[in-house]
Amino acid sequence: MDGAQITSTFQLWANEVFVWVGFGTVVGLLAKAVMPGRDPGGAVATLVMGIGGAIIGCGVLAFFWEGQRISPISPIGMVVATAGAFLILIFYRILGGYWFVEGDGGPPRPQYRRRSRRRNYANYDE
Repeated sequence: MDGAQITSTFQLWANEVFVWVGFGTVVGLLAKAVMPGRDPGGAVATLVMGIGGAIIGCGVLAFFWEGQRISPISPIGMVVATAGAFLILIFYRILGGYWFVEGDGGPPRPQYRRRSRRRNYANYDE
């Protein structure tokens, strides 16, 4: 391999990585937008969830739809990737204890009181 071939190969790999990172971010954000409620995880979790959802969604569709190559950067690829990321987010919430609490619920949560607003009833007579 000469230098030009190595540079071309590196550019192809870099392009693929950036496409997957961008696509994973968009799919992860779509899945978090569809799921109601507070979402656990930050930017990296959204990215990983989107890439994992694309792999799961496109892999399942390719398994059941034989003979077709599924590209994640297509309308059907976007739909199944978002569905895959949505499933990952559901399992993440279930396993993280956001929906179900095991046992007696642990120690009681502190009760926070809302601060009452101080009212100023001044009597201004002219």
